[in-house]
Amino acid sequence: MKSQIKYLFLLVFILTVGSARADSYEDMLKAVRMNYGSDVVALLKKGVDVNTATKEGETLLMLASKEGHLNIVKTLLSAKARVAARNAFGETALMLAALRGHMDVVKLLMAEGAAVDHDGWTPLMYATAKNNVDIMKLLLAKGVKVDAIAANGTTALMMAAREGQLPALLLLMENGANVNSKSADGATALGIAKQREQTEIARILMKAGAKE
Repeated sequence: MKSQIKYLFLLVFILTVGSARADSYEDMLKAVRMNYGSDVVALLKKGVDVNTATKEGETLLMLASKEGHLNIVKTLLSAKARVAARNAFGETALMLAALRGHMDVVKLLMAEGAAVDHDGWTPLMYATAKNNVDIMKLLLAKGVKVDAIAANGTTALMMAAREGQLPALLLLMENGANVNSKSADGATALGIAKQREQTEIARILMKAGAKE
């Protein structure tokens, strides 16, 4: 009988702790997304892991960086959040901040050692996709590879052509981007521009010697 009572107490304890952890997890995700800085600090003090992630592998730092919540990014970095972590899509906090155009967050992450260049999709490609030219300039000044190639052969220049981002395209070309790079399926920036009916971009690429 005593052993059964002990088992029941243990089971209740485990369930209670598990429920509390689940609540803290959800509370932390909400606090980061909603920019509730004081709640983030309080939950970290309660023991919530600073590298907590969603089921897609998106860490708290990625969530805050994506939303441009600078103060929360600072808090998480001070608590030793991993800047090199990647989500299920291979994205880093820096890539997400670059995509959304959050310059202050980009600068802070770079100051904390975030990789500005790596295999696969890069922060430059992400900044290019949304024509975030100032962030592109910052990355290029750090010496990133202007012709870095993603797994499918896409380059930043191809991204600019596909999205119709003329200022981004011109900046890449000014920095020596190869106008004749080909993707894994043989696509070129010029071919992509024509397919997307990006007339002005196609004209500029052809003037620079681009081929389909």
